[in-house]
Amino acid sequence: VDHRGAVRSAIEEIARRFPGSGRSVGELIRHWRVLEHRHMAEYLAGRCSYAEQRRRRLRDFLPLLGEPVPAGDPELDAWYAAHYLPHYTAGWRSYPDVAPCLAALRARPAAPRRAVLTNGEPRQQRAKLDRCGLLGAFEAVLTPEDLGAAKPDAACFLAACRTLGADPRQTVYVGDWLEGDAVAAARAGLAGIWLDRGEHPVTGAATSPADVPDDTVVRIDSLRALADLL
Repeated sequence: VDHRGAVRSAIEEIARRFPGSGRSVGELIRHWRVLEHRHMAEYLAGRCSYAEQRRRRLRDFLPLLGEPVPAGDPELDAWYAAHYLPHYTAGWRSYPDVAPCLAALRARPAAPRRAVLTNGEPRQQRAKLDRCGLLGAFEAVLTPEDLGAAKPDAACFLAACRTLGADPRQTVYVGDWLEGDAVAAARAGLAGIWLDRGEHPVTGAATSPADVPDDTVVRIDSLRALADLL
């Protein structure tokens, strides 16, 4: 699911409604991504709740927008629910190479089992997949709440394999975060595949094939290549 695209559409709408910051939309999007990564890391480390990481993100972001920071948690939650969440969820889309990839995998003589491993909050991740018509394509949606660990910790990948009854040496992990998906999976003993969509999922910086650190990680630039690669 195109999380970055959904974030972009939400921040574009916020920038339109609150034009007093003097910052460009691109700058606001970059700040939001960095804050999202920073505070999600706090949640994944168990130092705050999922709701609190959203509040911390807003406390850091609203001054950049030129807006006052509400004093209480209920007011922060209300701002998030009114101004960000509806536009973010409205922007949920699957990438155009997803459906062809799943069809090609199902068409293989021995179709591989498929599961989702994500650092996101369980209810929201399932809602994303359901909205995009993808939930039924996977036998499990595994999150840190299920596994007791988060990417890029090797324990996360190994716990996912144990949950599925899968041998890590016969398991492929595909993700668009080079360090936290493909490299981390390879270090845990899985086959790590980097889906290079041209920009870093946190910073938005341009990526290139030269970023692949060594031959333990395979790079693809489209999911259409996955079935033949397997």
